[in-house]
Amino acid sequence: MIDIRDVHKQFIAQTGGSLFKKGKKRVVHAVQGVSVSAANGRITGLLGANGAGKTTTLRMLGGLFPPDAGHIACDGIVVQDEPLKALARMGILGDAHGLYPRLSARENVIYYGRLQGMTPDAANARAEELSKLLEMQSILDRRAEGFSQGERMKTALARALVHDPANIVLDEPTNGLDVLATRALREALRWLRSPAGGSKCIVFSTHIMQEVEQLCDEVVVVSHGRSVAHGSVPALLELAGETRFEDAFVKLAFPQEVTP
Repeated sequence: MIDIRDVHKQFIAQTGGSLFKKGKKRVVHAVQGVSVSAANGRITGLLGANGAGKTTTLRMLGGLFPPDAGHIACDGIVVQDEPLKALARMGILGDAHGLYPRLSARENVIYYGRLQGMTPDAANARAEELSKLLEMQSILDRRAEGFSQGERMKTALARALVHDPANIVLDEPTNGLDVLATRALREALRWLRSPAGGSKCIVFSTHIMQEVEQLCDEVVVVSHGRSVAHGSVPALLELAGETRFEDAFVKLAFPQEVTP
């Protein structure tokens, strides 16, 4: 279970500078009150436009930097207090896949398994198991250099899942994927959510309405750094008084832009 409560994060940005003159500093309020409660055996989506604060929120969940205020915990472990213990409970696929190009897909997965404390045999067995789940048998022993976007995604996801984490966190995982790779990812996430797949807690960010409609049990709408609505797709449609989910999202996330 992942519990994010009223988190805030601001950064200092410098603009308008040059080689000989310092620019002006300004405060950027990236996150101003995002809350997410993601249960086991469910897929929870963070839905928002680019720049809404989704990635910053997930980076705080992954321990890359602390929140200025608020609470972030994974399976009851406060990320800021015990980051390594919390991260051991998560498999994280960020926006940059960062594979080692000179290693094969198998070697990339095994390497991360070893970092998680697995024996070489256990990590290799897990790589074989994940290659079947993600349909990557044909690339398992190929170098990652030259992989397509879909092949990189599958390898990065297998790497994130190698230690069989209870919680899976994905930041816009379908960016740049073709139709077949996107379908394969959706099927894998559905299986991981099911009892047969371990009833994982899955959180992912996206700005694609179709992904949310097809995958999510729960949706958190994020706009301008804030959570502005949450619930199932039918519940959000009812809340917005719309029949199309895209119209419901626009009304909930950008009420000032909706023509009366």
